[in-house]
Amino acid sequence: MRSRFAPDRQLTARMGLTLFLLGLLYVAFVAVLIALLKSWILVVVIAAGLLAAQYWFSDRIALFAMHGRIVTPEEQPQLHGVIDRLCATANMPKPRVAVSEMDLPNAFATGRNADHAVVCVTTGLLRRLEPEELEGVLAHELSHVAHRDVAVITIASFLGVIAGLMVRFAFYSQLFGGRDRRDDQNTAALLFAVMAVSALVYALSFLLIRALSRYRELAADRAAALLTGRPSALASALTKVTGDIARIPTQDLRTAQAFNAFFFTPALGPGSTVANLFSTHPTLERRLEQLEKISAELGRPAR
Repeated sequence: MRSRFAPDRQLTARMGLTLFLLGLLYVAFVAVLIALLKSWILVVVIAAGLLAAQYWFSDRIALFAMHGRIVTPEEQPQLHGVIDRLCATANMPKPRVAVSEMDLPNAFATGRNADHAVVCVTTGLLRRLEPEELEGVLAHELSHVAHRDVAVITIASFLGVIAGLMVRFAFYSQLFGGRDRRDDQNTAALLFAVMAVSALVYALSFLLIRALSRYRELAADRAAALLTGRPSALASALTKVTGDIARIPTQDLRTAQAFNAFFFTPALGPGSTVANLFSTHPTLERRLEQLEKISAELGRPAR
């Protein structure tokens, strides 16, 4: 089944390139770990196990971390109604629908493919948005599923996860390994090498994922605006949600920041000086500028 979301060849090309480069990085990373640890079975089993877990259970992990639960049409008739209409318009299978009991106004899509996708919205988002604004946000999330970039981000983020785990493992092994291990220069050198390689891999995967993530958000905005024919509603939702997130307590934002790459807008509080450089999303101004251009193409005002 081919969806009616506007295709984006640049997004497809970027996803392919990102996966190719991350694949090369992943193979090199595993090879170096095997050479350092001298146990290819241990490295391959751990790496394959973590990749399989992240691929097969990414939706459950995300819902659990964000306190989300699957809801029925009887529990959330309006939410299901909007998604039903959008899926019918887009000619795509309906994903599972979930609600997160969080005041943070946001939404995300996750899952390894369209048949196992989940679209989750927070109660904070449902409470703040008008029906047309909610439709724009949900169309944005559904476009991620239709374009398959949710699965790509899920797989791509795996390398950063495993590299980060290796850094922590090496650090704590060196810190709490006992007097004999600290005195053993060979062991200390090995741990340092593992930590250095893992840190480098994490940094490279971090940059590659963010470059892809920023573009995919612009692609989802464009696809949603064209599908609904109301870029003004999406622009209004972006402005409202971004402004309200800035007023959410910092402690609540920290809980959600690990899932920024999946969110409609990033969970960043005020005073984030590195937001533009390392953000998973383009700036609000860039997103509104694109919606303004789409409005001009459609002959409708964006605001």
